[in-house]
Amino acid sequence: MMRRNASIKISRVFAAATGKPRFLSTEMHNSVPEEAADAVVVGAGVVGIAVARELSMKLRREVLVIESAPTFGTGSSSRNSEVIHAGIYYPPNSLKALFCVNGRHLLYNYCKEHDIPHKQIGKLIVATRASEIPKLSILMNRGIENGVEGLRMIDGEEAMRMEPELYCTKALLSPVSGIIDSHSLMLSLLGEAESHGATFCYNTSVIGGKYEQGRLQLYVSESKNLENWDGKSPLKPDLVLSPRIVVNASGLGAVALSRRIHGPDNGVVPRPYFARGCYFTLSNIKTSPFHHLIYPIPEDGGLGVHVTLDLNGQVRFGPDVEWINGVDDVSTFLNLFDYSVPWDRANRFYPEIRKYYPYLTDGSLEPGYAGVRSKLSGATQGAVDFTIQGEDVHGVPGLVNLLGIESPGLTSCMAIAEYVAARLST
Repeated sequence: MMRRNASIKISRVFAAATGKPRFLSTEMHNSVPEEAADAVVVGAGVVGIAVARELSMKLRREVLVIESAPTFGTGSSSRNSEVIHAGIYYPPNSLKALFCVNGRHLLYNYCKEHDIPHKQIGKLIVATRASEIPKLSILMNRGIENGVEGLRMIDGEEAMRMEPELYCTKALLSPVSGIIDSHSLMLSLLGEAESHGATFCYNTSVIGGKYEQGRLQLYVSESKNLENWDGKSPLKPDLVLSPRIVVNASGLGAVALSRRIHGPDNGVVPRPYFARGCYFTLSNIKTSPFHHLIYPIPEDGGLGVHVTLDLNGQVRFGPDVEWINGVDDVSTFLNLFDYSVPWDRANRFYPEIRKYYPYLTDGSLEPGYAGVRSKLSGATQGAVDFTIQGEDVHGVPGLVNLLGIESPGLTSCMAIAEYVAARLST
């Protein structure tokens, strides 16, 4: 089978590689081994895994998933708030709105059917001063237009009775919001994909490709060979794959990869932006001060420093927004971002959190973790929708690029997978 042969070929080529890492240009490489494949998914985050499951189960494709990391879900899929979003924030009829609402239904049903740890705990979006109340009304109207069920505007007194530690003047209650164990979700989706024949190949990077004379090729390299890249030399593959269909679900590296596939109209590929966000945990508490997710009014680049709860009741605050510049392609392929959380960063968190949690005491925040969001707009530019580019946009049959899949990507993963499979089935 082509899928198995491709996976075996990758392993053999890498096992035989000796000497210094090879750096190559993405030109014709007659000396590089070539292997055919049916369907290749680049990236084993939650979206890539969901796509692999859909292609293998529903379309009966022989799927090869290529992931640069040693295992699945090490990027944005494991460094987020683990929230099941309702679909409130996004412009009506946008992909984010459509996928979030549909994806939420699919996700809750999947979790129930497969015993994935999750909980529908609800969310309060809070206004802490009178000037923010009109923004709550806008969010409520947008959510209703998007088809979000059960939204209700409540006054501050009712919200504070629900959450005695909270301060607000008004709140929007979203009862269908929830939390999920994202690792358990990915593990379940991956297991189903594998049971339907999908193969996952780790420590392997797709560094480019080309489309020429009706033929799509991907350039594949062992990830460790990229680690000593000098930032200037062209990248050389260890293997060339010739797949029938390709889904670029490589998350933080998706834009860089789409630009490195020569032949399509690269002018349609948007510019990438990256926003780093830190989380802090609440320490020295016996019980959680909150029972709902608590979100402030959204800010530029994110949804504000909010309260999230994990399934064990631990309280997390975050993320903030720090824009990152000067990111090279290999850093996105290998996820070489700085995920450290400095202690003194908490000084920025205390005043933001105390707007709605005035009882937060000094010294109660401890560094948690950090994540990086793949975005298609920068600071002050306004939010941009998910971008899904197929043949109708770039001109390459069988290639689908998933770009800017940030929040609500986790909630949307199964809806995105259905959409991609539908496009590739025609």
